[in-house]
Amino acid sequence: MSNFNDFNISKEVLQALSNMGFEEPSPIQAEAIPIAITGRDMLGQAQTGTGKTTAFGVPIIEHVDLSINTIQGLVLAPTRELAVQVAEELNRIGQVKGVRTLPIYGGQDINRQIKALKNKPHIIAATPGRLLDHIKRKTIRLNQIKMVVLDEADEMLNMGFIEDIEMILSEISSDHQTMLFSATMPKRIQTLSEKFMDNPALVKIKAKELTVKNIEQHYIEVQEKKKFDVLCNLLDIQDPELAIVFGRTKKRVDELVEGLIKRGYSAEGIHGDIPQAKRDQVIRRFKEQTIEVMVATDVAARGLDISGVSHVYNFDIPQDPESYVHRIGRTGRAGKKGLAVSFVTPRETSQLKTIENVTKTKITRKPIPSYDDVVAGNQQAAIDRLMEVIEKGDHLQQKQVAENLLDEVDSVTIVAAALRLLTKQPDATPIVLSEVTPIRVKRESFNNKRSNRDNRGGNRNNTRSGSRERDSRRRNRAR
Repeated sequence: MSNFNDFNISKEVLQALSNMGFEEPSPIQAEAIPIAITGRDMLGQAQTGTGKTTAFGVPIIEHVDLSINTIQGLVLAPTRELAVQVAEELNRIGQVKGVRTLPIYGGQDINRQIKALKNKPHIIAATPGRLLDHIKRKTIRLNQIKMVVLDEADEMLNMGFIEDIEMILSEISSDHQTMLFSATMPKRIQTLSEKFMDNPALVKIKAKELTVKNIEQHYIEVQEKKKFDVLCNLLDIQDPELAIVFGRTKKRVDELVEGLIKRGYSAEGIHGDIPQAKRDQVIRRFKEQTIEVMVATDVAARGLDISGVSHVYNFDIPQDPESYVHRIGRTGRAGKKGLAVSFVTPRETSQLKTIENVTKTKITRKPIPSYDDVVAGNQQAAIDRLMEVIEKGDHLQQKQVAENLLDEVDSVTIVAAALRLLTKQPDATPIVLSEVTPIRVKRESFNNKRSNRDNRGGNRNNTRSGSRERDSRRRNRAR
């Protein structure tokens, strides 16, 4: 199993990846990064949601020379949404090193972009039409580019941008590395690679059949600051036999464990910094049901074989669909039914849609549980405990005391008082968690015409990039 430390990456980029919660590279990252670091041209074929941005983001950040205040890296993307998201991701990867990325796209005031370009970004993530506008205005020069990335090349082909891309690539005069990523490889893209790439390495990640059986899947849209209270409410309402809570980072796991313990739950955590002996101890206690909640990162939970897990809670939505399937696969085993609940912040709904599309699963939206739901859930848990004692016959020694008590108080009052004592009251102990940056990914579908029009070139009254991109698409449709 590979690790980011194996890739000859600088300590600054490694630190940034750690800050982002990455512990283990995805398949496309594991194959692409070592090749791209060497400077070789590359064709990458992988489905949406597999971590392609980091696969090209790490090498492009590594190759930036901070002593040169000019644009050294270029990422071309089909939509302004994707250009913005790529820029955000590259800024996170380059934060520790000090590498700055600027998004350039139609729909935004071009003068505002010209002003931002004066701050000398090292990388730009751009849509083709707007980039051509800047090239013609000479507000962007491509004479010191070291790396070019074509992201979602098949989508750019479908949207009629290939001519624009060829024009842009022809403008680059410096010796540079080219990387092309695409979910499919139609003939037109192969021709493009032959024209502008030098003996590229091919990295192809086979699309996995991601299926999940015997697991009911829900999600709750909730603000980041309210996620912990919702988790506690669900634990009270659903009263899981054994539950695994997944957090994105090691720090997140530690804070969740501390918060759950403060609220009265029996919880422990596992992640990459916990020694193996301690990890084994936590897993053993969880299997023996000495603890009811185990909090884990993706990597720490890999390979766990624990029967009896009734509930999985994705406190943080995972980085990719494969991780989602791996996480929720901890439950629903040996023919038993399981329940998986994912917390999704409003900015992460596109990631949820990606998971649904890749796994071919409908994840049911559920409302945030109310206070009354929690009280009712706790009361039902108390009733269940009473019935369990009755069924086991563990109450016989108390029978005489009960009969004496019935001489003084009616049975309904006694049972009500017993339920009052047994019912856990909602705990409002304040818990503050460190913020974790939401995951934002590109939309996988470009079929919505209005979304396409907005994303591709901005509004109808925008600058020349909008008309050029529309003309390009008309030419493509005519063909």
